[in-house]
Amino acid sequence: MYHHSASTSHPAAGSVAGVLDPAAADSKDAILFQRCTWCGTAMYHRLLCPVCQGSELRTERSEGVGTVRHSTVVHRNTPAARNVSLIEMAEGFVVRGRVMGPPVGIHSGDRVRLSTAKDPVRGEPVFQLVDEPYRAWT
Repeated sequence: MYHHSASTSHPAAGSVAGVLDPAAADSKDAILFQRCTWCGTAMYHRLLCPVCQGSELRTERSEGVGTVRHSTVVHRNTPAARNVSLIEMAEGFVVRGRVMGPPVGIHSGDRVRLSTAKDPVRGEPVFQLVDEPYRAWT
């Protein structure tokens, strides 16, 4: 494992910590993520970088645009069916959240935009479809 010298300085934009810094967001409806100062890997809610195991992570604000990587319909612990989706954000990290709309209408590859950063009931981000994709004969 590589350990850097304490005498070496590495400039970083944003705060450097092992946890997310809530003061880095301009508004409450933003997703905060971390970026490793050593290798540049983007991640969501991590203590160490999954690539280089570095602990110097700076907090950044996401633009809120992403693509549905996987979506599933959940029927338990809720009066109505809801979807749970994995969203790959434009910055390169993946976040679990909910996409507004009919649960069976959300598919992999759909483009989404952040609607609210924290659902009041479940505490996870809520997204909305950017545009209705063309699906022939489905």
